[in-house]
Amino acid sequence: MTSSPSPLVEITPHSHPVIIDLAYATSRNITGRPVYKRAACHLHSDAAAKLERAIELAKPLGLTLKIFDAFRPSEAQWVLWNARPDPNFLADPRRGSPHSRGVAIDLTLIDQAGRELDMGTPFDAFTPLSHHGNTDIAVEAQRNRFLLLGLMSAAGWDFYGNEWWHYQLFNARQYALLSDADLAVPMM
Repeated sequence: MTSSPSPLVEITPHSHPVIIDLAYATSRNITGRPVYKRAACHLHSDAAAKLERAIELAKPLGLTLKIFDAFRPSEAQWVLWNARPDPNFLADPRRGSPHSRGVAIDLTLIDQAGRELDMGTPFDAFTPLSHHGNTDIAVEAQRNRFLLLGLMSAAGWDFYGNEWWHYQLFNARQYALLSDADLAVPMM
């Protein structure tokens, strides 16, 4: 019996004009150590199509997307949950995360000079300052968040209100949970 092929497609700077800086492949994350042994960016093919649309919308504005995380194996979700079991910022791995379904992406915008736009907090800042619509951050950061929100919404993505960086497909829960074993080359 052969297994069905993975619905995940790899996203690279060669295949897509994006910058990839996977935080969980570094120590720059809530665990303080790399979660992924191998940095690889994957999305479900449905999400990859919406990413391509977001890239098209950002390009005429002189903006590039920088990806912090995309598909997150279920095993990685457990590592994050065990480090910081905060349901306001992490999906309980027993329910499953949209990331572990390959239909969520964490990202920001880069300007033509290669600088990240100010979003008011860093990626993975588990604080109310990270919430969409928070007015306790600089006006420029609010504008930048709304710019990202507009680009991603116009490309067909839904947002998570507590994290300015997180976008997912509207019907995320209909997709199957995936693990590291679903990749041709494991990340964990």
